[in-house]
Amino acid sequence: MSENGTRVLVADDQEDVLEALRLLLKGEGFRVETASSPAGVLHAVDEREFDAVLMDLNYARDTTSGREGLDLLGALRQTDPLLPVVVMTAWGSVEGAVEAMRRGARAYIAKPWDNDAVLKVVRDEIDHARAARRVAREWRDAQAIHRTLVSSPLPAVAGYELAARCEPTAGLGGDYYDVVACQDGRVAVCVADVCGKGLPAALLVASLQATMRASLDRGGDVDEIVRRINLALCRHDIQGRFATLCLVVVDTASHRVEFCNAGHNPPLLLRADGTVIRLDATGPLAGVFADARFETGCTYMAAGDRLLLYTDGLAEAAAADGVQFGDARLLDVMRTARDTGALNLVPALFEAARQWSGGPLTDDATALMLVRARTASSQERTDAGAAAKATGARMPAKHTQMCHADVA
Repeated sequence: MSENGTRVLVADDQEDVLEALRLLLKGEGFRVETASSPAGVLHAVDEREFDAVLMDLNYARDTTSGREGLDLLGALRQTDPLLPVVVMTAWGSVEGAVEAMRRGARAYIAKPWDNDAVLKVVRDEIDHARAARRVAREWRDAQAIHRTLVSSPLPAVAGYELAARCEPTAGLGGDYYDVVACQDGRVAVCVADVCGKGLPAALLVASLQATMRASLDRGGDVDEIVRRINLALCRHDIQGRFATLCLVVVDTASHRVEFCNAGHNPPLLLRADGTVIRLDATGPLAGVFADARFETGCTYMAAGDRLLLYTDGLAEAAAADGVQFGDARLLDVMRTARDTGALNLVPALFEAARQWSGGPLTDDATALMLVRARTASSQERTDAGAAAKATGARMPAKHTQMCHADVA
């Protein structure tokens, strides 16, 4: 088997051992470099990339305890956690082997060695490391794609300020937000929470985003759009995979708000006068029941109103005694920072939740805020009054009961 191009670093303080291992590995096609001290190993690894390190534990300053070699293992692990290191020593012991593995060694070989055994161990560890590096690269690529999906630039919306943040607890998460400026002057905002974490959840997020945007392109009422998303998720037929989501569509001319909530935390609309509306038009989780029915709700955004969509990772941040942050405290932050713009208010919500929990959030968390500008022309105020009066009247009969009055 040819190992042409595979680079191995061999480290030992005995020249005859270095030469024997060099000839063994070179004869099998490996590219071999040698070092006779821990400092030489670190210098070589810092200068060049190696596929494996084959090293002694004992060096001239400490010929029996293996302390120099163990310290070197720790340094190599910090430099490159995926670099396979095979240790060799004539002073072998169970305790030494256990400690070497704990410090980062992938295998342990006693001297004198068997040539075939050395070659097998080195090849096996190189294969394992290459597979691990490939997975790590793919994982990094998946993280980059996921970040693009959940944090794409927000569109500019005349008369409104938008801000959003998504913080997965791991590299990949199941939270998702999206903002789409429609051609008819409306803007659609969506926040969702997919069951699970990691790559499976991230893949479902990608599918959810594609389905949501395709459904928006087809048009229709918000409940119809959510129904299409639900059907698409159900057709995947992935056991135990579902999503909660809330879709809000704002007409930026009339400032009319239509929304549909599929088992998600109700978005919070904080009026400029301090009253609150919870956008809780209901429907079941998306991706569970193909024949599920969803309801549309409607309201209106006046100048200075703030609309917050969020996931449970923010509201359910828990203090040491288990008490959750809760949506009431989210509203407290929004009220306290009444004159703060969306770009600063969203980070303030995350910081308040972290302070409440006493550390990092333990679940994926997302917040998306839409703020209508406080200034409005006299014509806008006239149009606003007309739109507010017509809000219920223009809704289909089946939706009228879901049009909200302000609640404290």
